[in-house]
Amino acid sequence: MPVDPPEAPLDGLVVADFSRVLAGPLASVMLADLGATVIKVERPGSGDDTRAWGPPWTDGSSSYFECANRSKRSVTLDLSDPADLRLARTLAERADVLVENFKDGALAARGLDYDSVRRANPGVVYCSVTGFGRHGGAALAGYDFLVQALGGLMSITGDPGGDPQKVGVALVDVLTAKDATIGILAALRARERSGRGQRVEVNLLSSLLGSLANQASAYLTTGRAPGRMGNAHPSIAPYETLRCADGLLAMACGNDGQFRRLAEVLGAPELADDERFAVNPARVRNRHALVRALEEHLARDTVETWIGRFTAVGVPAGRVGTVADGIALAESLGLEPTVRVGPSSPPQIRHPVTYSATPVTGYRPPPRLGEHSDDVRRWLIGPEPTEPTEPPQEKNA
Repeated sequence: MPVDPPEAPLDGLVVADFSRVLAGPLASVMLADLGATVIKVERPGSGDDTRAWGPPWTDGSSSYFECANRSKRSVTLDLSDPADLRLARTLAERADVLVENFKDGALAARGLDYDSVRRANPGVVYCSVTGFGRHGGAALAGYDFLVQALGGLMSITGDPGGDPQKVGVALVDVLTAKDATIGILAALRARERSGRGQRVEVNLLSSLLGSLANQASAYLTTGRAPGRMGNAHPSIAPYETLRCADGLLAMACGNDGQFRRLAEVLGAPELADDERFAVNPARVRNRHALVRALEEHLARDTVETWIGRFTAVGVPAGRVGTVADGIALAESLGLEPTVRVGPSSPPQIRHPVTYSATPVTGYRPPPRLGEHSDDVRRWLIGPEPTEPTEPPQEKNA
């Protein structure tokens, strides 16, 4: 007997996605993964800026665009055109969630700001993504790299004697997207009780500062801003890369018991009794001497040999791998890191959460520019749907 697929958590939810580039689209793509109908509003002719951010290119767009826009419906609307603007307003009125990252005031001029939308749609959860908030930083350009620089992340990234470095991915955008998703889901839960929507605001700088965790706490505790330590950790040792005979070993020794086992594997159990290294605070104070002692022993063999020996006794250690290595490792561990989103689209990294009752399924390809314009326009021109809303469906659904 056939069994109906489980209902996705956000089935029936309509998301009007007026965002572009990365933070906003990543937030809305998470909602799409969870079953929401996400209607992406794009400029006619060019669409989302990231469609032109390549190489690499896919058959439909750029790989950059596609990482944040699967399973969405694309409609092109010219917000300077009165007829298209009316459709955009109708979409906002029918949406459960609206996500936008326009410059401050740009949507107010078009009647698409929060106050205008909530008058017509009191239940809307309206998520605004900015670089530095709507007040003193409203005029500042919110680019991930700039926020990494201004917010302090670059100051703690890189070698101690070198220049500050950015993280190798637009990490602040990614963190802000996750904060936006959390905020949207919390506001939807509150709406279930009150029947009222609300405005959810996230900004890149606040998300960055919220992610600094122990580094920010250290500054607030001591009044001293932390600096760059390369691959070392300010509060744990050895928790860094160490040189072996043929390359670097990543060592994450988190407690004194692990360090004792590490010393035994090295054939130098006396290190664990040395007052300079016996407990973690002492190892942190004497980090340079510790690293010299460890690397003297590690130089006798290869990275892979040491990994096997350390892993066998529960000491966390591994090779410094590439992105390809990370995906291959996840595959070898049965984590199924990638999914297919369409016959002509390259695979993508899957939604990172696993649900026992409502698994994420039904991934669809990122849309071509304006691919769903006809269907979405017909739906918007039509009569106000009865509750629950009935958004346009895929042609092959």
